Amino acid sequence: MIAPEALEELIGALRARGYRVLGPTVRDGAIVYAELERAADLPVGWTDRQDGGTYRLERRRDEARFGFAVGPHSWKGFLFPARVRLWRARRGGDGVPQVEEEPGGEPPLALLGVRSCELHAIAIQDRVLLGGRHVDGDYAARREGAFLVAVSCYEPGGTCFCTSMGTGPRVESGYDLALTELLDGEHRLLVQAGSDRGAEVLAELPRRDADEADLEAADAATRSAALRMGRTMDTHDLRDLLVRNLEHPRWDDVAARCLTCGNCTLVCPTCFCTAVEDTSDLDGEGAERWRVWDTCFSVDYASIHGGSIRPSARSRYRQWMTHKLATWFDQFGSSGCVGCGRCITWCPVAIDITEEVAAIRATEGPDAAVA
Repeated sequence: MIAPEALEELIGALRARGYRVLGPTVRDGAIVYAELERAADLPVGWTDRQDGGTYRLERRRDEARFGFAVGPHSWKGFLFPARVRLWRARRGGDGVPQVEEEPGGEPPLALLGVRSCELHAIAIQDRVLLGGRHVDGDYAARREGAFLVAVSCYEPGGTCFCTSMGTGPRVESGYDLALTELLDGEHRLLVQAGSDRGAEVLAELPRRDADEADLEAADAATRSAALRMGRTMDTHDLRDLLVRNLEHPRWDDVAARCLTCGNCTLVCPTCFCTAVEDTSDLDGEGAERWRVWDTCFSVDYASIHGGSIRPSARSRYRQWMTHKLATWFDQFGSSGCVGCGRCITWCPVAIDITEEVAAIRATEGPDAAVA
């Protein structure tokens, strides 16, 4: 067990090891992930209220450090950044382009406050970007030395449904250190080491052994969170349900509301679609190539010779949802959704993926196509 004040020493121990420490902080009316220099940067005494298309911060009645759900950012923004320069070149004196290698040697990342759903999201990105024949070198370099300080949830948001997806709220594995914040009586944090380097850092913190009451309080906190999820999704037969309902009229209903803005893919912690952009200097002396996030909601993303293969909002929303919840299994052996609820909260017209699944399940016709 550690006191909340020991988080200052935790951040210090990580920074002393050369890590760039990232974690939750309040900025621009939201709890976002950014660099932390001290424990006071954490959202002390803040919580969030979320629903479809709605997010706001509120003050808590305590000094909780992790008394909120998740904000618009995911750890994908640091492990798989939105813009990465692949190379740049300048015209040499003899007219031959000189390619400049991208500098390496960035400090390793320490992620503080990783929720269970986000650990599962990182594991999914690992399978996609590291597990295939074509490894993403930039992701591999950022991911390799990352130190993960996880936090079990005790304050689920109104759009959370991680229990339905089997991804939370309790942290189970995949971490270096795991925290459970306890607010009953003495404010304290249960800490568990999940790796040798996690145990090494923990040994430097002022602590006491957890007793049975501490363990029971931690278990009660996560069990309570599981019972207070804002949303649920019936995942039984989900992959086949969607595949055999590709012509369901519900796709027309959601298309009438969807703006195809791509917000859901931008905030999703597992979406990985990218494009390549080439730019050149106005004087013609230099050029750069960048990898950038892209979205299947873009008409251009589905463009091939002769035009777009998904020209309608209906086809693009169907592609996103059926890939995330169905054909992702065919590609990667798991769902692409971890139940964080970000796509519901940050959709400007409050389209709810759990509602769409429920509507298709409730009105599936007898003539649905067999998968």
